[in-house]
Order: sequence, then C-alpha cells, then structure tokens
Amino acid sequence: MKAFFPLSLKVSLWLLANLLLLAAVGGGFYVSQFGAGWSSLTHGVLGDQLQSIGDSIASDLQAEPAGMGPAIIAARSRKYGADFHLFTNDGQPVAGETVELPRVVRDQLNRGAGRGGPGPAADPPPRGRPPRGEAPPGDRPPADDDLRNRPRSNGLPPADRRSQPGGKFVVRTASPAATWIGLRVPINVGFGPPTPGTVIIRTDSLWTLARLLRLGPGLAVGAGALLLSLLFWLPLVGGITRALKRLNRATERIAEGEFTTRVELSRRDEIGQLGHSVNRMAARLDTLVNGQKRFLGDVAHELGSPLGRLQVATEILESRADPALQAHVADVREEVQHMASLVNELLAFTKAGLRSRDTALAPVTLTPLVQRVLAREDPAQRVTGDLAADLTVLADAELLERALGNLVRNALRYAPTGAITLAAREGEDRVFISITDEGPGVSPDALARLGEPFYRPDAARTSEAGGTGLGLAIVKAGIAACRGTVMFRNRAPRGFQAEITLARA
Repeated sequence: MKAFFPLSLKVSLWLLANLLLLAAVGGGFYVSQFGAGWSSLTHGVLGDQLQSIGDSIASDLQAEPAGMGPAIIAARSRKYGADFHLFTNDGQPVAGETVELPRVVRDQLNRGAGRGGPGPAADPPPRGRPPRGEAPPGDRPPADDDLRNRPRSNGLPPADRRSQPGGKFVVRTASPAATWIGLRVPINVGFGPPTPGTVIIRTDSLWTLARLLRLGPGLAVGAGALLLSLLFWLPLVGGITRALKRLNRATERIAEGEFTTRVELSRRDEIGQLGHSVNRMAARLDTLVNGQKRFLGDVAHELGSPLGRLQVATEILESRADPALQAHVADVREEVQHMASLVNELLAFTKAGLRSRDTALAPVTLTPLVQRVLAREDPAQRVTGDLAADLTVLADAELLERALGNLVRNALRYAPTGAITLAAREGEDRVFISITDEGPGVSPDALARLGEPFYRPDAARTSEAGGTGLGLAIVKAGIAACRGTVMFRNRAPRGFQAEITLARA
C-alpha cells in the first residue's frame, strides 16, 4: 500500500524547500564575500561590530585608572551575558574570572606577543580627533593600532594576517564547547606606556554570540518574514485542502450510491468548477439510476400478473397431461417458477433502492424480528442466535427483515456443513449484526464486488445451483435505506461473515 501524503504537507514542504534555497543562496553569497569558517566573523560588518566592542573597552581602559580594569571587564560580562577576560599577549591574566584557555586560543593569543609588539594589530583609528579617553598619537606610546604598519621580522604569513583582520580572531572549541573571541587592546598596567593585550570573550551559546554581533534585529526580521510567509500561505493552503476534502467526501458518498449528495462550494476557481461538475454528475447519475430502478420495478410489476397466470396454467397442465409428458411439464413449471422468483427479486431490489430517499426509520426490537426470520428461512434450526436482550435499532422493519432473510438463506445455501451464527452486539452508538458461517468464502478479488446487481462470484452458480445475483444487492440497498452499512469479509482459516451496522435506538 502506497503511503498517503496530504496536499497541505506537500505544499508546506515545497515552501520550506523554497526558504532553504533562499538560505543556501544567502549563505553562498556570504561565503563568497567573507569566506567560510568562524574566522569569517572577523570580516565586514560583523568584524566591525566586534571591533567596536574592543574599541569601547580600550577607550574605557585608557580613560580610567589602571585599577579599574576588572570593573570594566565585569561590566561588559554583565552587559552581553558572556565571559569577558583581559590578558596580556604573553598570557598573563589581568582582569576577569580565572579561566584555562584552550591551546588553540593560547596560540592565537601568543601571536600578539612578538618582539615588543602585539602581532596583527587592529585597524588604525580614523583620521582627525582621537577616540574619547585616548591621548593624541604624539602623546602616548604606540599601541596595537600604531604598530600595524611597522615591519616585523617575526610577522605572520599573509594568510594568517588575512584570517585576523584588525587583530581579531574567532575560534570554536569542542572541549569545552564554546566560542572564543579575541580583541587586541592596549592595557594600562601602571605607570608607563600601555602594554599590548587581548580581550578574550567566551560564550557557550550561539544566541549570546548573536547578541555580541548584534544579529538580534536581523534574526528577528528573518523570523518575522518566515512567520509572515507561513501566515500568508496558510489561508490559501487551508482553503484548497478543505475544498478538496469536501470533494473527496462527496465523491466517496456518490460512489456508495448516495446520488443526492451535493458539494457545498462557493469558490470561483477551478476547484469551484470541479465541485459544480461533481454536483451535475451526481444529479445526472441520480436521474439515470433511479430511472433505471423505476423501469425495472415497472417491468417486474407488469410481469407479475402474466407469470402468475402462467404458473396456474402449468399446474393445471401438469394435472391433466399424459404421464409421458409429465417430465416436460415439470421442466416448464420449474422455469416458470425461476422466472417468478427473478421477477420478485427485481421488484424487491427496486423497491429497496427507491425507498432509500423517503424511508421513515423507527425503533425495531431485534429479538422478535430475528425469530421470524429464522422460523421462515431455517426450519432445520441450523442457525444459532446470539443476541443481547432488548437490543433495539433504528431501521425499517420490512427492509431489515428481508436483508437478514437473504443473508441467512445465502449462508445455508453456500455453507451446507458447519456452524452458522447470527449474533448482535452493541457499540457506543451503533449495533453490529453479523451472520457467520464456516463455508468456503469467496475469492479476495470478489469481495469488493459483492452487492452489485446480478454479480455472482462463482461462475458455477447457475440458476440450477441457486442464486440470481440480486440477493446481496437487495441486502445492500435495504440496509442503505435504513442509513446503515454492510461489510463482507472472509474468515480465517475458512468461512464468511456479513456484518450490518445500524444506529442504536
């Protein structure tokens, strides 16, 4: 059995694929501009944001006394929700809680501890007035920013310089699982010129990293766009799927023979046109099928009188014919009887089908009805009854009695040996009536067609063997008129079961 995929799921997955494609295009553009890996965060706008944090710390360190470094670092930790630490470039802690730096972070830190210089330095400050709290370049010793363009004999290879623009670095460690950001800043450790140092920022969550990079507004805009897209698509997808579900339910009921079913759709698109076409089809089928049933009923009714007279005539002929002709007269009488049975079955079938529209249902007690059926159809008392006391259903008593009679007759005919049981059990709001035998059953392919007029699953079931092909059709039409259903199934290891479901009274 093939898996079922709802249309709403398909459209949602298609929308998700579209969003993922846009994300992949955006990611590809980002990589093409800034490169891949964590070091790409030090480029462009993101790198400028990190550098602004370092510049702010450097400005405060230079503007405040040397002993205020721990307070400045602690204030940044509270502000951003990350762990800020201040180190000299040779690895000596200056401010912040004690932390053991992973080797890869120490390697990056030591790259700034060259021969009297900080290694890769920050971008130079803009021309003009120096930042607040800093002395003019001529009045303070050179720091990281001033050493950027000085030639160094122990400088980094060009590739390493590109990986740390402006003296920044970002690395990710697995143990511990954290992101480490390094920002080069000058440190006042006492009297004398500032010492090259590095602010180390450790964050364990990507959300905190996004706060450091000020990605919150961008992520909020992206999430809002995604939510807006979903809210924009949901009414369309929901409207389409609801309309298709109505169409599906209606066509299933029409396939079951309820040709009065109509699709209630007010759409002005192709789905609305499809609903209108389904309604036209149902109306046309209703006219054709019920017209056919009326025609059959009229024919069967008209044939009843001549067949009755023919039966009387054959009986008179049989009583007056010569003994040599008795066998031939008996054959004629048998054929006439078979024709009369077929006409009666046709009449019952058309009556059951035509009464489905206006059948008035009433409470029917099952026990006396089943007793009448068994007394008429099972004089040998082969059928065992298993009914709960005072079990009542909503049905038409005549149609239900005829349906049960046909099912019992079929079980006696096609299961000549073995037990036959007529049982009824009560559900929450339904009653289930089953006729079970131990006969050969039917082939699996024939189960779906049981109940079709004139269909007989066994080709050997001729008129001599019994059956006109209308018995189960009458059962199905009669139970449908009672607003119920009939299910046919084979039993394991052998046997057959017919189950009627009706509303409980």
